[in-house]
Amino acid sequence: MDATSSLAAQAYAATRPATAPTPTPDGQAADTGFAKLATDFARTMQQGETTAKAGMTGGADPLALVQALAQTELAVETAVAVRDKVVEAYQEILRMPV
Repeated sequence: MDATSSLAAQAYAATRPATAPTPTPDGQAADTGFAKLATDFARTMQQGETTAKAGMTGGADPLALVQALAQTELAVETAVAVRDKVVEAYQEILRMPV
């Protein structure tokens, strides 16, 4: 029993580098996949909020405000659609016979 767990630990240690994030030249992990999407979503939301605040105080062009709100709405609708697809896939997996 002890030998099998040791072999499993060695196999895990050997595959660990393959699953590690790819570092960038500056030493930080690269933004890929879902992390990049989440970062872009957060940035879009922040820009929309900043433009909306500026529009309320009269510091932003009304056209820029409408564009920022449209981009924010599109980002939220996309996030909701992705969430719905993930939930649908999860429910489909739960329906699979074992």
